[in-house]
Amino acid sequence: MIHTADELKPSTLWGDTIWGNAREEDLTDIDANPRLCVAALLPFRDGHPDWKGFEKSLHWMHDCATAYEVDIRFVLNADTGYVFNLSIELYAEVLKRFRAIFPESTFIAGCTAVDASPKNFDADCYRPHLDAAQAQGPCEVMLMTSQALNALGPEQRRDAYYSIAEHITVPALVHALEPAFVPWATPFEPWLLYQLARHPKFTGGKISTLDEPHFLHWAAMTKDLNLDFSPHSGDDFGIASAIKMGLPLLIGAGVSACPLICAAKKLWTRQHFDARVYKLFEAFQSLEDAVFRLDGNGSAAAYKHSTAVILQLLGVIDSDEIHPNCTDLRFGDEKARMKEALIRPLRIAKRLGISNYQIP
Repeated sequence: MIHTADELKPSTLWGDTIWGNAREEDLTDIDANPRLCVAALLPFRDGHPDWKGFEKSLHWMHDCATAYEVDIRFVLNADTGYVFNLSIELYAEVLKRFRAIFPESTFIAGCTAVDASPKNFDADCYRPHLDAAQAQGPCEVMLMTSQALNALGPEQRRDAYYSIAEHITVPALVHALEPAFVPWATPFEPWLLYQLARHPKFTGGKISTLDEPHFLHWAAMTKDLNLDFSPHSGDDFGIASAIKMGLPLLIGAGVSACPLICAAKKLWTRQHFDARVYKLFEAFQSLEDAVFRLDGNGSAAAYKHSTAVILQLLGVIDSDEIHPNCTDLRFGDEKARMKEALIRPLRIAKRLGISNYQIP
């Protein structure tokens, strides 16, 4: 069993390390109140961005965070913002619209490879998004994977991330995925995570995972090795875990359940602890299990449609349309399904006095 960073090799598996065998209970923290990074939805209406709905949804989430003393950071142009469908012009327009709404707030911009080959990696393909984001600072950037980058072996993958970092002038997060979000994606091996965590420009990372406890592995390694690197959970099937461990969340679920998650973060802390937080955990997780349910191909990518339906039901946006070029669409009566999924969260919200979470 590997206990130190010096023992790591590019071929090391998580199961061969002490961090791959950590218990969540041993990492519990009731004093921390880390940030909530919400992957903002870009709403659409009649085939075009609904800028009024975009602004309304941002203010709704900002007000939720303020009410519960939560540090909220908006993540723009990530998967929930259709980054893989955006033209560079629309990508830049989203950032400009946000900056007009919040002139001084730091945002996190999703950045991926533009017009890239699926086989041949080129770090310059990340520059269009990086340049557009860094021009609208203050900001951070999140390096979302691309097919050619993900296909590289651990050592070549590290070198590729380092190459991208040469064009970064702001704090950066690295991002790993499981196939439930993108079919060709693979999580980081422990050696690769350690190598990226040591880079001075990479202040943290996000792991989007639904089937494996990779966020727990990241949390255990970074804490044990005292790394200056902040793991952000992208596990929409295990939201409470990050709250219990006192670590940041960076999730699309933060949109459809923003008031509930903000309330839970406050009620978990030592100063404001309320045992009903456990029922709140269960309530919003039952909702997000429906929002992020897997289709017949094992994909949760259509969560964006379910998220839009919920925001429409809550009166935050006017339409549940998704990006016209996005194929991640739910079939059947999604509105009826989301209404049913909302029953328990709405009841708990009412009992806890979470007033900004109700169907008008």
